Amino acid sequence: MHCPFCRHPDSRVVETRTADDGASIRRRRHCPECGRRFTTLETTSLVVVKRSGAAEPFSRDKIAAGVRKASQGLPVGDDDIARLAQQVEESIRSTGAAEVDAHEVGLAILGPLQELNEIAYLRFASVYRGFTSLEDFEAAITALRHDRDRRTADEAQDEEPDGVVG
Repeated sequence: MHCPFCRHPDSRVVETRTADDGASIRRRRHCPECGRRFTTLETTSLVVVKRSGAAEPFSRDKIAAGVRKASQGLPVGDDDIARLAQQVEESIRSTGAAEVDAHEVGLAILGPLQELNEIAYLRFASVYRGFTSLEDFEAAITALRHDRDRRTADEAQDEEPDGVVG
């Protein structure tokens, strides 16, 4: 690691800590040449491979921008979008892969977005999955209703006290 002050090609690590988000390591370094200290932040690189084959660094901001666009005019706050983007990033990083297809990123967005707002989910899915007809929307809406009915039934079952027959 080059010293940012004198460009000396070596430095000594004085302290190492995990950053607040848990996804990076903060190192405090000392330059033996000029005696100054500086901090570095290490993160693992994650690359997204697009359909064209081009690769680019993973960007939580791009996820947030896409979700923000799908959520326009809906009661979805910036904090909700930031949490969703963080959740998607954590989900992708948990696979341990250094490269991930853009398609996988889109799939990772759909689940949390469906829980956040069904209309935003439909908007995002219509672009992501390339809806071309009303039937595509109808099929997606039917699937959403089925998921909602299943969740409602699961929640009702969870609320029943054990041993009580009604």
